[in-house]
Parts: sequence; structure tokens; C-alpha cells
Amino acid sequence: MDNVELFQRLGLAIAIGAAVGVERHWRERDEPEGARTAGIRTFTMFGMAGGVAGLIERTLGTASGYPGVALTGFLIAIATVMAVFEMREAIAEKSFSVTSVIAAILTFGLGALATLGDMKLASAGGAALIVILVSREFLHQAIRRLQWVELRSAVILLAVTFVLLPIIPDAPIGPFGGVSPKSIVLLVIMLASISFVGYVAVRMFGATRGDVLAGAVGGLVSSTGTTVAFARRSRTEETVLTLVAGAISAGAVSLLRTALLIGALAASLLPALLVPLLMGAAALVAYALLVARRQRAEGGQGIPGNPFELAAVAKMALLLAAVAFLARAATLLFGDAGLIFASALSALADVDAATVTVAGLLPSLDIGLAAQAIGVAVVCNMTAKAIYAGIFGSFRFFMHLLAATALSVGVGLAAWGLGLAI
Repeated sequence: MDNVELFQRLGLAIAIGAAVGVERHWRERDEPEGARTAGIRTFTMFGMAGGVAGLIERTLGTASGYPGVALTGFLIAIATVMAVFEMREAIAEKSFSVTSVIAAILTFGLGALATLGDMKLASAGGAALIVILVSREFLHQAIRRLQWVELRSAVILLAVTFVLLPIIPDAPIGPFGGVSPKSIVLLVIMLASISFVGYVAVRMFGATRGDVLAGAVGGLVSSTGTTVAFARRSRTEETVLTLVAGAISAGAVSLLRTALLIGALAASLLPALLVPLLMGAAALVAYALLVARRQRAEGGQGIPGNPFELAAVAKMALLLAAVAFLARAATLLFGDAGLIFASALSALADVDAATVTVAGLLPSLDIGLAAQAIGVAVVCNMTAKAIYAGIFGSFRFFMHLLAATALSVGVGLAAWGLGLAI
């Protein structure tokens, strides 16, 4: 390692300390000189101390036969001095906080990492530390507003994601490629996440804007899963129209996502499919805006109930997994000869699978047949979502989604029939 890199690493250590020091100094900027334990200069030196300790360790640690001595000695000294002065300040101000002590230790550690390890990791760690420090008020307000149902839902979601998922086997079980148990758990996590995002969005932005926003975000992941999740909520909540607007928004985003996927994987199909997809999405957006405005006129800004009902979410995931399995089995049975039928079946769960499959058959496949297969998949997916709305949702939710689907499909087919193309 040359001297230029050593200066760069030490400079990064100093910069991390200075950035943390700015936040610490700004928070106590109104205090007179000498009234704060540590400010911008002190934290800058904490970062520099970490960098210097790292350089000493790099130079002498291995050669002396006692690796880690320099880092340990510096860390003990800094932590002790900082703790003593922070304790004196806490006694004088009658406050209880160890944040500055921990921040000082982390600043020293990141400074040492900058000179001993990965500079990108040290830089990212410094940025994360500053974000945590400046988020104090936001985090405190969020905790004060946090309800038990929200905390429980978040804990369950984290447990399923980071405890249960890693131990679930990934190997498929059954014929026709089988079904992977891990894929079912992933589907449960996806559906639960969509419900939780919708809950948080409603709490933050109100029912109307929150559900529409959550629906649009869910459409980027899975419009089918979003529709099913919103349909379940419509049975227990009063603000059905906002849920309708959210599910329709998810459908509109799904059509736009399909257009982007076609452009990326099968650009030769865009002239035939882009206009119908865009017009179908525009019809859905118009319907969503109409029902959202009607909800505002009717009033009602209820907060959704439990965003994570494990039994209900598991049932929905099993149903979608079964549909996907049947679609894959049909695809293997019919092959290319039954491309249209296979695309229709696979779209019962997700239109992306049909799009990717058809794109993979190009350019050997006839363009007209390929465009028709994707078009059939889109229509079948939208129809399937309306059926799922009838199974899981309230009658009002189902009727609105059915009307929006009919409008969008009608507009898209009209554009297709008229031969509108780019």
C-alpha cells in the first residue's frame, strides 16, 4: 500500500468523525463554550484517532506479536474519557443518555475500519450512523404512535423472513417440477408485506391516498397478490372504495410493468402491444381516480385492522401456489403447440411468467402469435384478479373491480382490433 492510499484512508477516517461531529455539535449548538461534552472538533479527533490506531496496528501490530493492542488501548482510553465526561454532563443536566458515548465508540471504530479494512464499508457505516443520529425526533414520534398490532405484525413478519425462511427446504416437491416449500413461504411474506405496507400507508397518508399509494407499490411486486390482499381487507373495513382504487392502481402499474418488460426482452412486440397496454392502463387509472374521489365525498377514513393475519395470508398463498403449479403442469403438457392455452393458464398467477416465456421463444416464434399469446395472458390475468376479488372480497369490491377490468379489457381490445400501433 503506497502513501497516497494511506492518506486517503486517514482522510476518510477524519471525514467520518467530522460528519458525526457536525450532527452532535448542531444538536447542542445553543450551549455556551465548554458546556458540551463533545462537538465537531472532538468527534473529528475521534475519527482521526481511529484512523491513527489503525495505521499503528497495520505497521506494528503483526510485527510486535501482539495484534490488536493498539486498537484496544486507544478504544479503552477514548471510551473511558468520554464516559466520564458524559456522566458529569448528565449529572449536571439531570439527564440520562448514552448516545454520545456510543457514537464516539462507533466513530473510532469506523475510523479504524477506514485504515484497516474496506473504505466503502466504512463510508457506508458513517452515513448510516449519521442517519440514525439525525432521526431521533422521527423515531421517538414513531414509537409514541406505535400500536401493539403494528409491533406484533412487524415482529411476525421479521420472524418469518429471517428465522423461518432460511430453514425451509428449497427443493421442489411433486410432479411437473413440483412446488418449492420456500416459494410458498416467500409468497406468504410477499402478501403479508403488501398488507403491512398498505396499513402503514393508510396510517401515514389517510385511507384514500394511502391505499392508492400502497396499491401502486404493490403492483410493482405482484398485482395479483395486491388484489387478493386488498380484497381480504374489504370484508372487514368500511373504506371499500379506497381499497378498490388501490387494487385498480396495482393493475394499472402491472400493465405498465408488462410494457417495460416487453420492451426489455422482446422489443419487436412493442408496436403491436404498447398502445393497447397503455390505453388499458389509462382506463384503470381513470376508474381508480373516480372511485377515490367518490370515497372522499362519502367520507370515512378508517384505520385497517390487523395487517398480518397469518392463517388468512397462508390460505391465499397456498391458493396462488396451487394455481401456479397447475399452470406450469399445463405448460409442460401442451408445450409450444399449446402456447396460447399455456400462457392463459400461467397468467392465472402472474403475467410475467408468460411474458418471459414468450420472449424466450423469439425470434423463432411468429411475431403475431407471440403478441397474441401475451395479450391473452394479460386478459386472463386481469380476469383472474376479478375472480379472486369475488372469492376473497366483499360484493361491492368485486363489482367495482369487475367493472374496471371490463372497461380496461374493452379499451385494450378495441385498440388491438383497430390496429393502433406505434
